Amino acid sequence: MVRELAALRRASTGDRDGDDEIALHAHRQARIRQIEDVLRGAVVGQDPLDDGIAEPGMVLTVEYDDGDIETFLLGTRDEAGQGDLEVYSPDSPIGRALHGAKPGDRREYHVPSGDAVRVTLVGAKPYGRHRRR
Repeated sequence: MVRELAALRRASTGDRDGDDEIALHAHRQARIRQIEDVLRGAVVGQDPLDDGIAEPGMVLTVEYDDGDIETFLLGTRDEAGQGDLEVYSPDSPIGRALHGAKPGDRREYHVPSGDAVRVTLVGAKPYGRHRRR
């Protein structure tokens, strides 16, 4: 996120001629504010609350419509270390779809082919609690 923020700030300093460029600038500014808000509230080295809500730093267990179950960390590879746990970025399609979900919530996201994938959050636990099992 820090790299994305730096890139957005660099890109926002250019000329803003034309409607498309003005709209793009407004979109960049909105994303900059969103990232700054996330970073302001970030707590490094501390697990998120064990409230069952899907957010970065949580190990999520989901069930797809075809009955497949998957467990993964919503976070970064740096957080997961060398473990066997799959890691999905909060900015990935599934990460964005599940952010804020509670157990039982059903969400939908689109894969690169354009297909819609439906998934239900089964559970969410802080990564630190998952590792201590």
